[in-house]
Amino acid sequence: MTEYMIGLMSGTSVDGLDAVLVDMATTPPRRVAQHRHALPETLRAQLLAFNQPGADELHRMALLDNQLARHSAQAVAVLLQTSGLTAPMIRAIGCHGQTLRHAPQAEEPYTVQITNPSLLAELTGITVVADFRRRDIAAGGQGAPLAPVFHAAFLSDATVPRAVVNIGGIANLSRLIPGQAVLGFDTGPGNGLLDAWAEQHLETPMDRYGIWASGGRCIPELLHALLSDDYFTRPAPKSTGRDYFNPAWLTRHLQPSMAAQDVQATLVMLTVTSIAQALQAYAAASQELLVCGGGVHNPVLMAALQSQLPTLTVASTARQGIDPDYMEAMGFAWLAQQALNGTTIPLSSVTGADGPRILGGIYPA
Repeated sequence: MTEYMIGLMSGTSVDGLDAVLVDMATTPPRRVAQHRHALPETLRAQLLAFNQPGADELHRMALLDNQLARHSAQAVAVLLQTSGLTAPMIRAIGCHGQTLRHAPQAEEPYTVQITNPSLLAELTGITVVADFRRRDIAAGGQGAPLAPVFHAAFLSDATVPRAVVNIGGIANLSRLIPGQAVLGFDTGPGNGLLDAWAEQHLETPMDRYGIWASGGRCIPELLHALLSDDYFTRPAPKSTGRDYFNPAWLTRHLQPSMAAQDVQATLVMLTVTSIAQALQAYAAASQELLVCGGGVHNPVLMAALQSQLPTLTVASTARQGIDPDYMEAMGFAWLAQQALNGTTIPLSSVTGADGPRILGGIYPA
């Protein structure tokens, strides 16, 4: 027996769509096909522009909403072609969408993700489940992170206390301690600032494998200034995004004498130290740290994590059978399945929501 679902994830880094087709009838879910769908640079630039207020936003957002739906439909088509499956064989698409603003601390808390689910359902002929975060915010939660419940479902161990860290544009931590409720929150910057700084100075989308950072030295006074931001000491539940931790935030802390390569090395340590401090504060009993997201491919970052957490085994989630590059996309495929099944998601200990809720709106094919 099989149950095919598709997960679509466009993360904080805005560097493309992760599309994965999974069989949810197995444990852990079996990845059938995957596709990394690059976004045109012009579209990426338009999306990034929404980190700060701008003119004519409603019109721009509506256009981008449809463009992302069309790119998502293209990604789905590749998955179907690769797998040999057809649209009627897929139960649903779980589409996270692209976050434009995330403001859970606003006077009227809100979060905005786009990728027109009605158009996506029309283009693919597949039911779409989308808009997962707003119901959590409506229930008093942060709306993020949502991944910890998926981590708990498939990465928990009855005897081994673990933590999972997803290092995407923003990093988030999940505590998986036997006998305790799952805990999770955003720790702060992941790859987002590293990528932005590399793009500014190397004219490449990222510092691949951390090679540039490895030739620099951490600037202690800069690291101290960055870590002095009150976000890092704010108690969980908490969440953040690119609209807070962005190049403008970094620039406020820089001095003209600071070499660009040394700043990159310092940003590695900002990511690593904020993760390590969060783990020590909330998941000190952990024996293993499983890592997913783009950061798992940065050996400089991974080695620094192991150095700061010498008593833990630091390893990729691949060790437990889940591809670190498609963890989040698989998670939204799973959340879509839960919504279709009418299953409530218990996020009180993660986002601070008032109680379990069914997350996601359903757009029938």
